Amino acid sequence: MRNIFAIILLAFIVCAASCVPLKDITYLRETEKTQDSLITLQAQPPPYRVQVGDILSIRLKALDQQLVDFFNPSGNSGVSLDEGFYYDGFAIDSHGNIRVPELGEINVLGRTTEEIREIIEKRLLKDYIKDEADLFVTVKLPGIRYTLVGELGASGTRNVLAEKVSILEAIANAGGVPLTGDLTDVIIIRQYPGGQRIHHIDLTTIDVMQSPFYYIQPNDIITVNPRPQKALGIGTTGLQTFTTILTVVTTLTSIILLSTRL
Repeated sequence: MRNIFAIILLAFIVCAASCVPLKDITYLRETEKTQDSLITLQAQPPPYRVQVGDILSIRLKALDQQLVDFFNPSGNSGVSLDEGFYYDGFAIDSHGNIRVPELGEINVLGRTTEEIREIIEKRLLKDYIKDEADLFVTVKLPGIRYTLVGELGASGTRNVLAEKVSILEAIANAGGVPLTGDLTDVIIIRQYPGGQRIHHIDLTTIDVMQSPFYYIQPNDIITVNPRPQKALGIGTTGLQTFTTILTVVTTLTSIILLSTRL
């Protein structure tokens, strides 16, 4: 009888340890101090400054059609959008330069796309075009490319054609985080001119929307680690855990009862 009681107690302890609290699997949980659903969002994130390896999309409109053709690719049928940017975009080399038709090399490392646009416009107006009204230049990043790994619906690298993407949107594009994923400590590995830095954010609190890392940047690596409960291999929900442990307890109890009768 004591053995049966010990087994039941042990099963209860394992079940309690393996259960995931509701607050740890809820996105953007409001605190007790929250009066309503309105919160103060963070200020507009600072503009992204390009780095080595980035590819820029530069488009030019001008009266001089020959000059326009140098910048704007004619486009190849059957080529995907990503491939088009790869072949026709302006890649930033290891020295932080891009090679632009007619203008040669331009150093753009650490500059925003708006700053790069102004540099190109000034060079063109100085050497090729006399009237500013005859020129229109656009400089953009070909979307936001990021990588997702870990406990997610689907891992992999994605490219979103948008100016701004939040961490929630990025994870939603990967199918979300299952119950076995740790929402309280999502890791972002971000590229900086001096190297990589690791940042941690908690997606279970609504305060994450005020975090400087709420919006992702190009080349971010997002990692969601599994919860310790997954290592136990018991179940992803309370009902699954209870059912599994109940089966084990029933089996062990039957074995003990049969052994005592022999």
